[in-house]
Amino acid sequence: MIRNISILLKQDNIIIRIKDDAIITDVLSELEEKLPDLKRFYQEARTPILVTGKILKLSEIDNIQNLIQKELKVRVDFETPRTLGLHGIKKTFKKDIETSETKFYKGSLRSGQKIEFEGSIAILGDVNDGAEVIAEDNIIVVGALRGMAHAGAKGNEKAIIAAHTIESPQVRIASMIKERSREEIDIERYSYCYINDDGIIDME
Repeated sequence: MIRNISILLKQDNIIIRIKDDAIITDVLSELEEKLPDLKRFYQEARTPILVTGKILKLSEIDNIQNLIQKELKVRVDFETPRTLGLHGIKKTFKKDIETSETKFYKGSLRSGQKIEFEGSIAILGDVNDGAEVIAEDNIIVVGALRGMAHAGAKGNEKAIIAAHTIESPQVRIASMIKERSREEIDIERYSYCYINDDGIIDME
């Protein structure tokens, strides 16, 4: 039988590691099977649990936490950030995004508007200066990207940003930031950015 999770007992915490390619329903089923053994180990202990490995969606984090805390009254921490953005990234990783759940937004984003999604985002319009787009996976803009875009916002360095023209003074991929002056933007027009083999954001 394929095991989707492994449990490692440490002095300061208990680590539950989930395989990167595990299906969440299988993870929950297997975890439910292992909880009685974990509960017997705990008795009166209150050692916190750290869930690592697979990058999880917010709903998956909640399901795992609820399942554990139904049996054990302990703190459950997750290596996966609960929020998208630089401040939430605890580790970076490289994972090819062959398929991705995608949110489509029809129209342009005005200054002050913000859209974020645990997947890829496709904007069928422009992203104007002062607007923000934050995606766990890729960002695609059919028009001009002038606002701030952050792809791979849970740490995936394989995420990309693409637009008809990228005119943003700042773009972010995973934990990396690239800033450009207004003069650079006026002289050089790009439509694609990614993290290159040297670990920096490159534009083409």
